[in-house]
Amino acid sequence: MRAPELRGRRWLNTGGTELSLAELRGKIVLLDFWTFCCVNCLHVLDELRELEKRYADVLVTVGVHSPKFVHEADPDAVEAAVERYGVHHPVLDDPELTTWDAYAARAWPTLVVVDPNGYVVAQMAGEGHAHGLSVLVEELIAEHAAAGTLHRGDGPYVPPPAPDTALRFPGKVISLPSGTFLASDTAHHQLVELEADLVAKRRRIGSGERGLVDGTVARFAEPQGLVLLPAPVAEHVGYDVVVADSVNHALRGVRLADGAVSTLAGTGEQLRTRVDVGDGAAELSTPWDVAWWDDRVVVAMAGNHQLWSFDPLTGATAVLAGTTNEGLRDGAPGEAFFAQPSGLAVSPDGTLWVADSETSAVRAVAAAPAVGADVATAVGQGLFDFGFRDGPAEEALLQHPLAVAVLPDGSVAVADTYNGAVRRYDPATRTVGTLARDLREPSDVLVDGDDLIVVESAAHRLVRVPIPASTRVDGAAHRVRRARTDLAPGELALRIGFTPPTGQHLDRRFGDPTSLTVAASPPELLAEGAGTSPGLERTLRFAPDGPAEGVLQVSVAAAACDEGDGVFAACHRYQQDWGIPVRLTAGAPDELALDLRAV
Repeated sequence: MRAPELRGRRWLNTGGTELSLAELRGKIVLLDFWTFCCVNCLHVLDELRELEKRYADVLVTVGVHSPKFVHEADPDAVEAAVERYGVHHPVLDDPELTTWDAYAARAWPTLVVVDPNGYVVAQMAGEGHAHGLSVLVEELIAEHAAAGTLHRGDGPYVPPPAPDTALRFPGKVISLPSGTFLASDTAHHQLVELEADLVAKRRRIGSGERGLVDGTVARFAEPQGLVLLPAPVAEHVGYDVVVADSVNHALRGVRLADGAVSTLAGTGEQLRTRVDVGDGAAELSTPWDVAWWDDRVVVAMAGNHQLWSFDPLTGATAVLAGTTNEGLRDGAPGEAFFAQPSGLAVSPDGTLWVADSETSAVRAVAAAPAVGADVATAVGQGLFDFGFRDGPAEEALLQHPLAVAVLPDGSVAVADTYNGAVRRYDPATRTVGTLARDLREPSDVLVDGDDLIVVESAAHRLVRVPIPASTRVDGAAHRVRRARTDLAPGELALRIGFTPPTGQHLDRRFGDPTSLTVAASPPELLAEGAGTSPGLERTLRFAPDGPAEGVLQVSVAAAACDEGDGVFAACHRYQQDWGIPVRLTAGAPDELALDLRAV
């Protein structure tokens, strides 16, 4: 079909120029529908960098920022996110989801390819499409060069002025025995040791260049969480601090004596397979925070919605909790769902507190009778419910929190990032209050005596906030503004569209190379069809006496292998999670088709 026009509030990274598809005629256009809260979208930004560089004279990537949370519709927040994540292509700010709806996008991220004549030729959802996109671009180059419809030359990207601040989008902070503080200076790809005034710099660790390099002139890629090891452990292993090096998909060790950095876990490549509780893997997926818990480092693995552990003494990694399905579900470690866990803190009784950002939730993981014995929700209602409301925990609302800290009285401070606030959850009374407001995207909180040190990420600074008595806020409740999908009650045919790139095939010699997981929120929405099994089609049945509205959670993975190399062929994994708000309506469609990769 002819590609719909690109319409939104404004354009970024174009020098103030508004773009149209007519002006881009002759170029291959890749539309990337993203939102800056979404870790999967951040993965795709990184996947596209090499593609954009390789085909710079024929390919124009256009980011279409389509917000999930209210805060993500704020124009200043969008502009900051484009800089924070190093987006080096034009971005259409689409707060009303006008272009999102025009292209019938259903998930973050969604990719759409428009050919040089202005027609949509492919649509795909999720991560892992870089290779398939490269194959498709080569095919389009050959076709349109032969037809004379391909125009080579520079694209419309215009870089904004370079910022100049001492810190740039700092992420997390810890205190050091010397009385100083170590912060992750995330967008500068460094760590910085700050004096007690939180301003004066004692030293920087890392060259400031993005990369994965060890030694005393090390490179990081958007480092986030930090944890100081107990002294006996640090003395034994030869490093003092473990760093969640998020975009490198790695854990790094820092020796404070000389700033030497070593890689402890991770290969630099993103984990793309499902790992069950108790198992480990060489690769990691966007570690966002780390904490010391039960004689090991626990890792908030935001990229695949799990909690992992790392043992400094053995170097072993293992999954502690989470199935890799994105959602809010409590229970045993192998049954619980998380959604981008991004902050960790441990209370004196051994409870592990988790800021579960995409569900706007605070979760608690029990330490007994076994570590990770149970996952429970303290605050939060689901993937699509958020807001700014204090009161009883079952009614309280947060908006994309990124950090937690345990206060001296045993309550939990929460960096409620997209509300610009620090909140307080009291486990004794199961109530939520507000400690501080009017902060710019607080991404971490650290207790320092009678003060909280708050990493005010979007203000590029750390600030002290006295720990006050809780104040009450009764703000608005929100749901994600995506339109519900009307479906017929009773039986539903679910079909996932997947066409392997040219030169690849679904290799079935060793079984079905696909996996489909279906769940519902609330679970009572489905009477049949939930669970995990091979295949790209499934018949579901809505419960006749169940709720009329809910969310279908669909996760799919497919492995396509290169042609011609037999059992030694390279294979590529494609995966995506959808959370689809649905409403059961008589006469509505009884089929739901989702595209993993449709050409």
